[in-house]
Amino acid sequence: MFSNSIKVFTLLGFDIKIDPSWVLIAALIVWSLSTGYFPQIVEGETRETYLTMALLGMLAFFASLILHELAHSLVARRFGVDIKGITLFIFGGVAELESEPKSAGSEFWIAIVGPATSFALALVFWALSVIGEAARAGDAAVAVLDYLAIINLVLAVFNLLPAFPLDGGRVYRAVLWNRSGDILDATRRASTLGSYIAYALIGVGILGLFSGSQVGGLWQIFIGLFLLIAAKSTYQQTLVNAALKNKTVASMMTPDPHTASPDQSLAELVNLVMLRHRTSYVPVVEDGVVLGYVDGSVLGNIDRDNWSSTQVGDVFVAVGPGNSVPPNLPASAVLERMSRAGQRKFMVIDGQRLLGVITLADLLEYLRVLQDLGVNAGPPRQSRARRSHE
Repeated sequence: MFSNSIKVFTLLGFDIKIDPSWVLIAALIVWSLSTGYFPQIVEGETRETYLTMALLGMLAFFASLILHELAHSLVARRFGVDIKGITLFIFGGVAELESEPKSAGSEFWIAIVGPATSFALALVFWALSVIGEAARAGDAAVAVLDYLAIINLVLAVFNLLPAFPLDGGRVYRAVLWNRSGDILDATRRASTLGSYIAYALIGVGILGLFSGSQVGGLWQIFIGLFLLIAAKSTYQQTLVNAALKNKTVASMMTPDPHTASPDQSLAELVNLVMLRHRTSYVPVVEDGVVLGYVDGSVLGNIDRDNWSSTQVGDVFVAVGPGNSVPPNLPASAVLERMSRAGQRKFMVIDGQRLLGVITLADLLEYLRVLQDLGVNAGPPRQSRARRSHE
């Protein structure tokens, strides 16, 4: 999701990253605080003072966001859910879960701890503000602390909206999941409600544009669009994960693919293998040992006039972890690898022996057939008795 993010440091074993879009929102916050908010709250300060207040407020706000996401990450780790890292981006922060929580109970606690942390931070900053005012720490310091108390309170309340995949939407899904035992149905219903709230935000934003609040209106529209896209994509991802649950690469691959030997010419490879069997991806095997593969991108780098004089062994891509997978790898994991690496085809290898080839087309075709048949891809519903022991 955040392929261009930059790691800045590691905290409690979690990589803290910044997406380039964060720079835009950080600059906007500094500008709005230094030119609008703080000059109205504290009069008579210099431009440098307002800028310093704005920088401190912005940095402390994003530190609060990191703590909010860190709380999610620590609880997720406690429940056995791996976290890719914590990323700050234009719409705030996100803890990137490697997988969905394993139960409704774990989903609830992972989701609710974020807003709880923001409420706690709001209380801490408010208390510091009261102490600072009593100690006459200065209007500027108190104003920054008041801002941090307010912004954390707003963050907590906003995240409790039942707009999936916000924290409140995940709490709502956890409740639905606990009642029905069906995560797919719970995700569908939570995503639907999240979409309605997203449309409402977009509508309010459009009204704001016509009411003269251009910046606020545009921001609400952008947040609404983000929530709308996130709700739909999260449901689709849940649907795919459920469909591929308990499926391995071995059960989804194309076994015994057509292969080439390293001493074949490229012309022979194209005419005898690729065109004859209508395939553009051909593993290279010698004496039962897989060496690598040749595909259309490899051929495209070689002048066609040289195909007859060029052997496969001179140009094939060597086998490696970036283009091969073991047969027992979960199908959902290879789909994630395809998405992350941009590689659409993998050789399935046991030791040095080629078992088959798995492609994105194989996975998508399986999902399409499920959809056409109207088969419920989700796991069987859990009984109340079983859920009570989770």
